[in-house]
Amino acid sequence: MGKRKAIEQIVKRQKKLRGTEKVESTTEKTDEDKSDGWTNKQRVLIFASRGVSYLGRHLAKDLRTIMPHSRTDSKMNKEKGFFEINEICEMRNCNKCIFFEGRKKKDLYIWFSNIPHGPSAKFLIENIHTLAELKMTGNCLRGSRPILSFSPEFDQEPNYKILKELFTQIFGTPRLHPKSQPFIDHVMSFSVTDNRVWFRNYQIIEEDGSLAEIGPRFVMNPINIFSGSFGGPILYENPDYVSPNLYRSQMKKQAGFKYRNKVEAGMGRHQRKIEETYRLDPLEDVFTTIRPEDAKGAEKLTFYRKK
Repeated sequence: MGKRKAIEQIVKRQKKLRGTEKVESTTEKTDEDKSDGWTNKQRVLIFASRGVSYLGRHLAKDLRTIMPHSRTDSKMNKEKGFFEINEICEMRNCNKCIFFEGRKKKDLYIWFSNIPHGPSAKFLIENIHTLAELKMTGNCLRGSRPILSFSPEFDQEPNYKILKELFTQIFGTPRLHPKSQPFIDHVMSFSVTDNRVWFRNYQIIEEDGSLAEIGPRFVMNPINIFSGSFGGPILYENPDYVSPNLYRSQMKKQAGFKYRNKVEAGMGRHQRKIEETYRLDPLEDVFTTIRPEDAKGAEKLTFYRKK
């Protein structure tokens, strides 16, 4: 009996030692995972408002395909107000947001916002070309991490510096994201031309720097930059921005001016037209004689004698 008790105590000690070794190993693994794990937990919510055009829906879908750290939600009614977007993002556990706003089924606006304290930026999208429309030769791995390329203008003016930091946090895929791939095979380019931000997506073909465009491509015309999320004090306002409604009204006025100039030109031509080039002498045809064979119409009556 004494031997059995001694053996049982030895077995219990060994089990305790094994348990402590497992706990130590698990703690060591957790510390390693914390040091090398997914720390930059950026989640971007991409969705649109009701009434957005088909181009806006396809563009939002293309952005979700090239951004593995994005999430989606159903369309929102604009009558509720933009401040509810912050609550929707908190419910979806997202700290960044890309929101597409459609107006009159013609105009498409895009919002970039840092949830919940801002800043946020509003743009008018022009010249949209989606992935299905372009059919470019470039291709990249789904879920791969991109290289973000910015033109030198983003380091010169303060408004572009804010946009650069906002684009970097939104479009940059976090390292070791669960849905991302550990490869870098495409470049997202942001360039400033004609006071507009041009977005392009290229595939890195070889190490020498040769690129092939993938898509999508679009142009963003900046409108305002706000200090808060979807509102607040205005940090920047574009002085060169012209709203689409005003632009369309100006085009209609120019078409009206074209018609009015055409009518005025016709009236001026009619006024300048001379009715008689020179004065005719009424007695000039008195002594002109007409031969019978040359007579025409009523002139033939002069050669017939009345009986």
